[in-house]
Amino acid sequence: MYRPLRDQRILLTGASSGIGWHLALQLAASGARVVATARRESRLIELASKSSSNSKTNSAICYLAGDLTSAPFRQQLIEYTVEQLGGLDILINNAGAGAIGRFCDASPTRLRSIMEIDFFAPVELTRLAVPHLQKGNRPAIMLIGSVLGHRAVPGKSEYCAAKFALRGWGEALRCELHPVGIDVIMLSPSTTQSEFFENLHDTSGKLKNKSLGSTPPATVAKIAKRALQRNSRDIILSAGGKSLVWASRFCPRILDRILWTYGQPDDPR
Repeated sequence: MYRPLRDQRILLTGASSGIGWHLALQLAASGARVVATARRESRLIELASKSSSNSKTNSAICYLAGDLTSAPFRQQLIEYTVEQLGGLDILINNAGAGAIGRFCDASPTRLRSIMEIDFFAPVELTRLAVPHLQKGNRPAIMLIGSVLGHRAVPGKSEYCAAKFALRGWGEALRCELHPVGIDVIMLSPSTTQSEFFENLHDTSGKLKNKSLGSTPPATVAKIAKRALQRNSRDIILSAGGKSLVWASRFCPRILDRILWTYGQPDDPR
């Protein structure tokens, strides 16, 4: 069933750049009421100002800056959203972080920091949001995952682990929340042109991301918005991403051989 976005009350994380930035603007332009969050308040101020100047629907973006890995901030964010919007219809868990490098060369801190941001933060934010979503209009939870949550690659073990966990949790959550009318939508982009790779955790500056092309964040945001409207279930973006997943399912040994040979991270030594 089609979900109109006008007047939908939406909480969006990771809105200071990339997919989140463009998605916030596109949702507001469609008439949705958006609370945007990220750590960089200056970028959120810029986002809200841009939305107000471009909006023809009077759907300005509200914002609250903070660290999603902080339990007190997550509670504050939910309370702020409900206060500003009068309730909550859609939660979009978009914030995330990554790292590049061999697992055995990294400290335990890298794994824990990635899991905190990419898995535990969205899970616990969702836990707080569900009681409000149950009272919402056509409520939904959107998880911005990754194609690497379907097939892991070398050099990104921590990020892959977090996205696999997010997808598994999301699949279980979808079944649990169906009886109360809350939809769960999983969007799995491939490499996206954003600041993501400029802010990698515990990563040598000599290590570079290896990927076959990339997608503009505005394009990913447009697909995410359409997925909300169409109430899609699970979307894998890009031909390369789909090819990676299908190759993993039907010829895993061949794909392993390719990744052993060509997918290793560059050695900075």
